[in-house]
Amino acid sequence: MKPLVAIVGRPNVGKSTLFNRITGRRAAIVEDVPGVTRDRHYADAEWTGRAFVIIDTGGFEPSAEDEVRSGMARQARLAVDEAQATILVVDAMAGITASDAEVARFLRRSGRPVVIAANKIDSLSREHKTAVLGEVHALGMPVMPISAEHGRGIGDLLDATLENLEAPLERETSAVEVDCRLAVVGRPNVGKSTLINRLLGEERMLATELPGTTRDSVDARLRYQERTYLLTDTAGIRRKKSISYSVERYSVVRAIRTIEASDVVALLLDAAHPPVSQDERLAHLVLERGRALMLVVNKWDQVSSEGNVAERLRRSVRQKLPGAAHPPVLLISALEGKRVFTVLETAAKLKEAWSGRVPTPLLNRCLEEAVARHPPPSFKQRPVRLMYAAQVATSPPFFSISASNARGVTDTYRRYLEGWFRESFGLEGVPIRLAFKEKRRSRR
Repeated sequence: MKPLVAIVGRPNVGKSTLFNRITGRRAAIVEDVPGVTRDRHYADAEWTGRAFVIIDTGGFEPSAEDEVRSGMARQARLAVDEAQATILVVDAMAGITASDAEVARFLRRSGRPVVIAANKIDSLSREHKTAVLGEVHALGMPVMPISAEHGRGIGDLLDATLENLEAPLERETSAVEVDCRLAVVGRPNVGKSTLINRLLGEERMLATELPGTTRDSVDARLRYQERTYLLTDTAGIRRKKSISYSVERYSVVRAIRTIEASDVVALLLDAAHPPVSQDERLAHLVLERGRALMLVVNKWDQVSSEGNVAERLRRSVRQKLPGAAHPPVLLISALEGKRVFTVLETAAKLKEAWSGRVPTPLLNRCLEEAVARHPPPSFKQRPVRLMYAAQVATSPPFFSISASNARGVTDTYRRYLEGWFRESFGLEGVPIRLAFKEKRRSRR
C-alpha cells in the first residue's frame, strides 16, 4: 500500500492550496475563510518516481471546544494517526501563534516524522524572513520555506518529507505466501463479521446485532483447499449523508483502502432487504478500482425456498444493480453456515481469472468472431477496422486493440467487446480494460 502523508495546521494557513499544488489539480476547495475544509481529502500523488497518498485536513485547533472546530480537530488527529509522515503548515506572514505551537507539541508526541512548511515566505522582506524562520525553527522540527500559491519550494519540501519515510507494512507480513486477498464489504449489519467468523470456525471478529460494531478493517488468515486466504472484515459503509461521526468517516476511508489492497471483494447483501443505491455505488467502487467482485446474498435462510425463488432473487439483485450485472451472485446463510465456503471457492476462481493471461492467438480469434458477428459502426463515413489485439497487463486484464479510425469506436461497441471477452474467457466478475490504438499507415 502507498504511504500516507498528512497536511495539518491551524485554519487559513494554506493547507488546501499546498494540497492542490502537490496533487497538480484543484482537488480541494480553497477560500480565504477559516474552516472551509472540515473533512479529510485524500488524493494520489507522486514525486521523483515515488507514489504516495496526500491527506488534506481541516483547521487543527487541539483545544477547540465548539462542535465544528472540535470535529475538525478529531479529523486531523485521525489523519496524523493514520499517516506515516506529516507536513505542518504555518503562515510565515502572520508569524508563529499559540495554536501553531500547540499543534507542534501534539505532532512531537505522535512520534512520526514532521516537516514544517513555512508558507507565504515569498511575501516577506529578507529581515522579516530571517526573524520569522527563527521563530519557526524554535518549534524544534525541520523547516522548509515555501510559497504554496506560487509553487516555490514545493520540491524541497517533498524531498525532506519523503527522505526518511519508511515504507508502510504490507498487509501480509508473514513469510507465508497469500494466494488470495479477499475483502468483505457492505452496508452495516448485513453479516460481514458473522461470515468471516463462520469461515474461520471461531469468534475472531466481534459480531453483534448492532450496526457499526466493526470500526476498522481487520485481517485474518485462513487455509482452505490448499490455498491461503487473507480475509478482511471492513466497517459497514453507510450513505454519505448518514456518516455523522468522525470514527465512521475514518472507517469508510479504511474500507476503501482495503478494497484497493485486495484481489477479490465480496459485496454482502441482505436477502430480506432489496439492494439500494449505496450497494450499487459500492459495487461501482470495487470495479472502478479494478478489483474482482462477487455479490453475496446473506440471510438466505430467512427467505422461502419454494419454487424458483433462488433464481428470482438472483435476477432481482442483478436488476437492482445494473452497474454490476456480470459478477456471480451467491446465496448463503452465514449464521447457519450454509454454502459459506462457496465464497472462498468463487474467490479463488475470480483471482485466477483476474490475474490470468489470455494467449494472443486465442484473443485474436475471439476478436475476429466478435467483429464477424457484429462489425463496429462507421465513423464520419469511414469504416472502423479492428486488426490486432494483445493483453498488455493483468490484475485486472487490460487489452490493447489496434484499429483504423480508432476514435470512432463508440462506448456501446466497447461494452459489446467487453461482454464478448468476458463470456469467451470466463471473466464474470472481473473488470476489463480496453484501449484502442490507432494503427499507423506504413510509409513507402
